[in-house]
Amino acid sequence: MPLALLALAVGAFGIGTTEFVMMGLLPDVADDLNISIPTAGHLVSAYALGVVIGAPLLAAATTRMSRRAVLIGLMALFVLGNALSAVAPGEISLLAARFVSGLPHGAFFGVGAVVATGMVAPERKARSVSLMFLGLTVANIVGVPAATAMGQQLGWRATFLGVSAIGVAAIAALVVLIPRENAPAPTAGLRGELAALRSLPVWLALGTTVAGFGALFAAYSYITPMLTDAAGFADTSVTLLLALFGVGATAGNLLGGRLADHSLRGTLFGGLAALVVVLVLFPVLMRTPVTAATSVALLGMAAFVTGSPLQLMVMEKATAAPSLASSANQAAFNLANAGGAWIGGLALAAGFGVTSPALAGSALAVLGLGVAGAAWAVDRRAAVTATARERVVAAHVPEGVERVRG
Repeated sequence: MPLALLALAVGAFGIGTTEFVMMGLLPDVADDLNISIPTAGHLVSAYALGVVIGAPLLAAATTRMSRRAVLIGLMALFVLGNALSAVAPGEISLLAARFVSGLPHGAFFGVGAVVATGMVAPERKARSVSLMFLGLTVANIVGVPAATAMGQQLGWRATFLGVSAIGVAAIAALVVLIPRENAPAPTAGLRGELAALRSLPVWLALGTTVAGFGALFAAYSYITPMLTDAAGFADTSVTLLLALFGVGATAGNLLGGRLADHSLRGTLFGGLAALVVVLVLFPVLMRTPVTAATSVALLGMAAFVTGSPLQLMVMEKATAAPSLASSANQAAFNLANAGGAWIGGLALAAGFGVTSPALAGSALAVLGLGVAGAAWAVDRRAAVTATARERVVAAHVPEGVERVRG
């Protein structure tokens, strides 16, 4: 694997850290700005909104630029957003800064996935994407706990200055490690990129992302009350247990990349089926501390096995113009974050029990399997139609032409 993938992983590490660290800093931010914790929670939504809006818009706006230059520019915008967060004087300015921080997120992963797959042989494409995502999953093990501890000891503003420094390191790595010839400007242009989003297979792949990762976030958004109320863990143990989720996600991400290079569709179906099983068993596994801790790691592994296959599938369904479709998949991931948390919250509010969000998530995972099955059926029908068309054409080729070809 080329060393240039390290530059993408460093950028992903910074993005993953700033995305998830706000959850741990909410009490500190709320106290400092004299706002309630629910109000401070809007800072998480502001970032997600930036991702959803920025992913397609920035990918579309940079269609004629070198992908190397786009990645560097996106990381510069990331540094700016986090630096503004560090010096924001109040709630409104911090909301705006968090929105700016989220803007480059989806486009960076979308364009980065195109660059990563362009630097390796076809049989290693999924692994190259998984190595870029490695920065995101490792951020949950190292980056988020370290940044949270920094914020608690030095103040939450120090955390965002630290994340800005990670972004500067990522820019340096991108400049040094990614050769210009490995990230040329796209040839399709904006019209070609937009044409990719008119494809039914692309939308089915995006729908699988929303349903599959919506299943994850339906459960993960409420993992803390499950661990404390159902499994009996103390509040102080939750941070360590969440690191187990990061370990599982990292293992699943690497495993999914390796398996998907052998069978993309099989890895996707297998990962979604495993996610259904884990979520259905969650109420049982949460009865003892040992099985609860194991279930957290299994949840991360089952969910992130599908990460690389889904990203690569979207790109393959939009081969002529993959950047916008690939970035749109990151927007779909964040829609899954918001939608999954909302659906899990509905189950909890309805009084079905503290582990009910996991069962709601299992229903979403089944839906993801259904959408993935529909995508497979569409591909099969297209293949059959193409084969029939070739036979018709061959049957009407004049005998003289066949003789000349022979």
